[in-house]
Amino acid sequence: MKLTMLVTTVLALSTTVAMAQTAPTIQQRKGNQQGRIAQGVHSGQLTAGETGRLEGREASINHEEHAMRRADNGHLTRADRATLNRRQNRTSRAIYRDKHNPHVQR
Repeated sequence: MKLTMLVTTVLALSTTVAMAQTAPTIQQRKGNQQGRIAQGVHSGQLTAGETGRLEGREASINHEEHAMRRADNGHLTRADRATLNRRQNRTSRAIYRDKHNPHVQR
């Protein structure tokens, strides 16, 4: 019984550590999303208006991040990271929607 509990605990901890190590940072997500926008422009999947709106969202997230860092001596709190992550998730979905909408002029 104790061995089973120990094995379960070790597996749970190793899974948690592995998931934490694979999560992209805020900076990595910025780069990934900028790359997705650039690819959409290059392929013609994004119109000029869509690109402008997406870039505006990215700029807004960057400004918010800088303000958060200024407020906490260059650091982001856990709540700050969660807020930025939510905004990046929404922007990521917007990139996908805009790249896959049927109203694109190619």
